Amino acid sequence: MTVSRAPVAPTERGAEVGRRIGVGLMYGLFRPRVLGAWRVPAAGPAIIAVNHTHNVDGPMVMGVAPRPVHFLIKKEAFIGPLDPFLRRIGQIEVDRDTTDRTAITSALDVLKNGGVLGIFPEGSRGEGDFAALRAGLAYFAVRSGAPVVPVAVLGSTERRGRLIQGLPPLRGRLDVVFGDPFTVGEGGRRTRAALDAATVRLRDGLTAHLEKARRLTGR
Repeated sequence: MTVSRAPVAPTERGAEVGRRIGVGLMYGLFRPRVLGAWRVPAAGPAIIAVNHTHNVDGPMVMGVAPRPVHFLIKKEAFIGPLDPFLRRIGQIEVDRDTTDRTAITSALDVLKNGGVLGIFPEGSRGEGDFAALRAGLAYFAVRSGAPVVPVAVLGSTERRGRLIQGLPPLRGRLDVVFGDPFTVGEGGRRTRAALDAATVRLRDGLTAHLEKARRLTGR
């Protein structure tokens, strides 16, 4: 079953607006410590793979990344005024319960045009340890041949804020650690064997980066 809706056309200009909004919000609310952002390729397609434990993780990475990022975001977030806002800042709606060809096409177009695609490879919020990867990251990495940049967001669930309990403590320190980019295969190969091998390599690479990031930050 596929999703039937108007094609999404995320633009880099929109994502840059989102990045600027994210910079203001994240540095205004918290004290991000960003490590290794220079590892994101300065040009060309790239996939940013982020661990996910809190709703603030996406906006945080969007704000501190050195390039505009188009995140794949669950369709449940596209409600009310957030719907047109997320679309205008270049984010991509995805239905996680089906093969969402509209989202797949939009994401591949971002990479084809030399942009940066953001993915939460675990699919939803959880432990944030990259233990259970969904197939999407491997598919995009293999299909596009784009390098994958692992990103660890740490500290977002350590304590609840006193003023706004749904957020980390205001002015609290959050660490965002970018890792070395790596590829998982030549673009175009989409056999089951290629995707399975890519998933294993991705899990190993992302897990190793997370462990390194924890040692580096003491978290």
